[in-house]
Amino acid sequence: MMDRQRIQELIPHRDPFLFIDRVTELDPEEISIVAQKKISKDEPYLDGHFPGNPIMPGVLVIEALAQTGLICLFDLKLIDPDGEFFFTGIEQVKFRHPVVPGDLLQLHAKLLKNKRTIWKFEGRAFVGEQIAAEGLFTAYATPRS
Repeated sequence: MMDRQRIQELIPHRDPFLFIDRVTELDPEEISIVAQKKISKDEPYLDGHFPGNPIMPGVLVIEALAQTGLICLFDLKLIDPDGEFFFTGIEQVKFRHPVVPGDLLQLHAKLLKNKRTIWKFEGRAFVGEQIAAEGLFTAYATPRS
């Protein structure tokens, strides 16, 4: 549905800090999205986390979920991509399953509520049928002054 080129047209993140390869679903009525990240053995962070037992850091899984939510807001034109936006909070985050090279990380984000410039998402990251991480994410977005 959306390839990496289109993703890079929507969000400013670039390698090595772009954690979305493609979007497979976008539901404008539910304001939800499903994206994917294939975890390669060549990911730069894996050399140090952890040598001999590479695992994607949980904070990067959270960042991937935040990027997924941002793509949803931009593509549905709910916020202006030229505006200012910041990841402002995470709540109730749980890490349940490690993410390792060879995994296909499925990233699900759904808007829970919006109040003016504050956007709150529920996010879940899956490896296969297992939840790798889940939590609530808050972002601030406003037009650039």
